[in-house]
Amino acid sequence: MAESAAPARDVLGGLLIVDKDGGWTSHDVVAKCRRLLRTKKIGHAGTLDPMATGVLVLGVERATKLLGLLTLTTKAYTATIRLGQATTTDDAEGEILDTIAALHLTDDEITTRTAQLTGDIEQVPATVSAIKVNGERAYARHRAGEDVQLAARPVTVSRFDILARRDIADGEFVDLDVVVECSSGTYIRALARDLGAALGVGGHLTALRRTRVGPFTLEHARTLDELATAAESDAPLLSLGIDEAIRTAFPHRTITAAEAESLRDGRWLDPIGIKGVHAALTEDGTAIALLEEKGKRASSVMVVRPRGLID
Repeated sequence: MAESAAPARDVLGGLLIVDKDGGWTSHDVVAKCRRLLRTKKIGHAGTLDPMATGVLVLGVERATKLLGLLTLTTKAYTATIRLGQATTTDDAEGEILDTIAALHLTDDEITTRTAQLTGDIEQVPATVSAIKVNGERAYARHRAGEDVQLAARPVTVSRFDILARRDIADGEFVDLDVVVECSSGTYIRALARDLGAALGVGGHLTALRRTRVGPFTLEHARTLDELATAAESDAPLLSLGIDEAIRTAFPHRTITAAEAESLRDGRWLDPIGIKGVHAALTEDGTAIALLEEKGKRASSVMVVRPRGLID
């Protein structure tokens, strides 16, 4: 029996929003999706820890060029924090450093301390973060037995709310289900660590789920199992085509047919006063380029449909 032909390649591609399962690295997810979509041109917009589940944004084909331009500056999570135990990694995968009974803590005490970790704060990232120290990832140095010391960095925690409290008599722990909305670069495990330290009992993260990255939410996402099932039936796999992705992620200006042709040839337009990277769309919503205004020019930072690629 002859093999079925590979699907026609969509050179523009789009975004694939994956609801990552626990235990998978971001690299694992990319590798799996390359097989499902039968292309090597897939990359991710920021990693998600293996322990964590939830939203992971992937770019496919030409949309990989969008990944460095997406303004994914805000993120949202649900998480579970265990008070009464500190670990080497600030999460449940690390070795236990200390155990201190936490059942005496009142709700008011906990609320006061979470409020102090809300807003514009200075946060020391977890030692197992991907931050580079002299060219090497902090987690690699930690695993090699080094005493990794990271500098505090400014982050913004716009929401840090407690959804539920559960007292664990066996061990005298307090488990908190929380929701966090924050700036990119905020470490939720570091919030767990710092909350426990402020309360004098230690703390670490036992569960983490990312519910939003920029404008992309779990409503856009499918699990790898769901994607595999869709692939078997030749159903579309992309969450958003490149035009919808751009319209979702960027402010835009509407351009004429003549302006579209100019951009496709690499020329620039007159500025109209839009700050930051924005899209140039035709009247029917087709994305031609991403622009940025500097002085008297609105120049392309990415031509979505250059001459010769899409004619």
